[in-house]
Amino acid sequence: MQKDSPENNKKSPFAYDETALPNKKPWTSEHFNNNPENFQFVIIGDRTGGANAEGTFKLAVNQINLLQPEFVINVGDVIEGYSDDKAELNKEWDEMDKVLNTLDMPFFRTPGNHDIANETAQQVWRERFGASYYYFVYNNVLFVVLDSEDPPRVAPEGMKEKLDEYNRLQTEDPEKAKAMLAEFMSDEEVVAGLSKPVEFSKEQIEFVKNTLAQNPEVRWTFVFLHEPAWENPSDSFKAIQALLRDRDHTFFGGHLHYYDYDKIDGYEHITMGPAGASFHQTGPGNVDHIMWVTMTENGPQMGNIALKGVFDRMGLDTTLFGAYDRKGYY
Repeated sequence: MQKDSPENNKKSPFAYDETALPNKKPWTSEHFNNNPENFQFVIIGDRTGGANAEGTFKLAVNQINLLQPEFVINVGDVIEGYSDDKAELNKEWDEMDKVLNTLDMPFFRTPGNHDIANETAQQVWRERFGASYYYFVYNNVLFVVLDSEDPPRVAPEGMKEKLDEYNRLQTEDPEKAKAMLAEFMSDEEVVAGLSKPVEFSKEQIEFVKNTLAQNPEVRWTFVFLHEPAWENPSDSFKAIQALLRDRDHTFFGGHLHYYDYDKIDGYEHITMGPAGASFHQTGPGNVDHIMWVTMTENGPQMGNIALKGVFDRMGLDTTLFGAYDRKGYY
């Protein structure tokens, strides 16, 4: 058998019968892809804005446990929100936390417009989770979570009631739910809101500036926010981009319920597709998925995994096709 490696007198994790295989080997290389500096995490997109009636987000959580990343981070909108009732909001968070607590690893939250839609929802967020923007460092990589609802936007009139009706129609009359969603997405007020630049407070810009100054030598910086502010950048977002310009970094957003990839000034800006949220437009970006990210010495390696591509050891479960493929649901 293979002896201890002479390098640092450490025992190699790989061993075989050298007597039986003295020369030729039935494998390609003995260089294993096990750099201890590499790590893996998962990014997951929106659940709400009309959560899929088949419980696709919960399915995704179960699948993430199969993959065993080191942690998970989302890009906002995990509760429907848009309520002024603290008890109702806390109930929604309690239900979501039951799902998230089934994960075998940490789940990092990013606030979305559904999560902190108004002053009451923002208060509930602070009481339960503390700050709405924050950072952490893992294995010499900086993760910055921003609040794209700071300052908050004005919600479309009757948003809570429309969400309740849409979610009811998903099971009672899916075709009517589809028509309702199409009408909502073509509403002038909604279209104007989606095209309005995302503003960031001076305090949040100062937070980004200080965070970067405190972490100058990290090997990469990931920035997470709910609304993809790069689609129609405000001056305040351009200021954040400028602060990051001299370091390796990647932006991740959500909100649009549609996967999109942009490279702006040489830096990747990625909008995650949904993980159970309603589809807001047609095209190849309409996919329930998660992103598997491996941080390597050469930067992040990213792989999008469609939820219908992950099954447990028991194999394909055809009863889940509605959740995988949105058959009958939108």
